[in-house]
Amino acid sequence: MIVKNFLIFKDFMDNTLKTLNLLQIDAKRNNLLIKCVAGKNGLDRPIQSRNINRPGLALGGFFDIFSFNCIQIFGRGESDFIKKFENHENFTNVENFLTYKIPCCIFTNGEMPPKKFIDIANTNNIPILVSLLSTADIIAILFHILSDYFALRSTIHGVLIEVFGIGVLLMGKSGIGKSETALELIQRGHRLVADDTITMKSIQGKYLIGESSNVVAHHMEIRGIGIINVKRLFGIGAVRNKKRVQLIIELEKWDPAKEYERIGIEERSQELLNVKIPAQVIPVMPGRNIPIIIETAAMNQRLKNLGVNSAKHFNKMLIDYYETQDLKNSYFNSNDS
Repeated sequence: MIVKNFLIFKDFMDNTLKTLNLLQIDAKRNNLLIKCVAGKNGLDRPIQSRNINRPGLALGGFFDIFSFNCIQIFGRGESDFIKKFENHENFTNVENFLTYKIPCCIFTNGEMPPKKFIDIANTNNIPILVSLLSTADIIAILFHILSDYFALRSTIHGVLIEVFGIGVLLMGKSGIGKSETALELIQRGHRLVADDTITMKSIQGKYLIGESSNVVAHHMEIRGIGIINVKRLFGIGAVRNKKRVQLIIELEKWDPAKEYERIGIEERSQELLNVKIPAQVIPVMPGRNIPIIIETAAMNQRLKNLGVNSAKHFNKMLIDYYETQDLKNSYFNSNDS
């Protein structure tokens, strides 16, 4: 069952990713171990695809399905190929390869491209980068960077908190008590991810990661008090920067005319950025301990993730019990006759 879709306030995309950004990322983290050896005038070329290409076919002259708008990775095989044919007539294919508007070429394992390749790249303003990492390692790191950048994103209103390791997204109308509930959960040892404004991104369309914006990170608005800094009040252990969303709980004012879930056999979900997330609706009224209910829901979701559904197990026990009773009654009735 799909519960009503989220209210999405804004879809956005960051500024264009360029080859220069890869060098900036490496300067901060030093995880790509790359340097630019040619084509520096083309460092502002945009990277328009999340895919990564190894240009073996193109170097051999087959350009029909050449993904020229991707980052081109030159492993030992591709590097040895262009070195072998540097002074050969077959280098024409390599020259044709370098006429495309390629974002950049990355040579792995510290392999330096031949001088002829560098000269053509400089002429065509194609950035040539050299990394000390192996081909497999740099592809893995680039895949993570590109997946994160090209992820579908949205900004939503709610509170994201980690409860017993489960990322719980609290939804509901303004004033229903989301922040106050989260504050009680923090006092009980759980961790705040984001309050009020949450940036959501879909990773490969399979799961969602929620995080707070840098401006309001780890701050909460509590009516009657104002803005509080959760990290300073409760310590670094009370916050985290991002978390996968694994459960959505919508808080709503108790409606006596509405039928609320009392068994839990039916699986409910809510959709955001084309990803379905398990969802539950919790009615709020005086006397109900909402934080404890949310803790219970989080632990129950952990059980479900492990393949244990308490409601379905209970239902099966009832069915087995009544089937056994029917068999007993049938047996004794047949003996009496």
